[in-house]
Amino acid sequence: MLRREFLTVRNRLTGDDVRAAGLALAERALELPEVARARTVAAYVSVGGEPGTGALLDALHARGVRVLLPALLPDNDLDWGEYTGPDSLARIQHGGKMALFEPSGPRLGPDAVTEADVVLLPGLAVDARGMRLGRGGGSYDRVLARLERAGARPRLVVLLYDAEVVAHVPAEAHDQPVHAVVTPSGTRRFATG
Repeated sequence: MLRREFLTVRNRLTGDDVRAAGLALAERALELPEVARARTVAAYVSVGGEPGTGALLDALHARGVRVLLPALLPDNDLDWGEYTGPDSLARIQHGGKMALFEPSGPRLGPDAVTEADVVLLPGLAVDARGMRLGRGGGSYDRVLARLERAGARPRLVVLLYDAEVVAHVPAEAHDQPVHAVVTPSGTRRFATG
């Protein structure tokens, strides 16, 4: 399975690899005009071998950007809370799933994401059409559907490693392309954006 292949490669990365990629990713993401002018960014806290988001979250917060982070609900939907620095995170164990770092402050509701100017999406790969391969849990499919229902049009940006930009990933009818991918070595925009 394609997801397993990407996860296997990520699981081979060292902590230093993840941190170095995260620093480069933050630098590239902050260069994007839509991120540079955003007032509210919906982001996420990276886990495991995902490209590190800590440096990016801190840089956005330092710029005065309102940063929204997800909190996983029992049905795999996402609630949101504000990131106000590393002390605003709590490690939450979700049953048999992985532990996630989530905002420890008040929950703003699943619709809070509709206020974002930019939504930074996790993923395992993106293809030449801008189609994103997620982990398969459906959480971000719900977020994207919620944005569409609300008529919200934030810029959708996926954060990946260089080797995860591929020729083709499988897509379903409900899948939506992203506007751009940011990797440690640069940014690529898609026809959607």
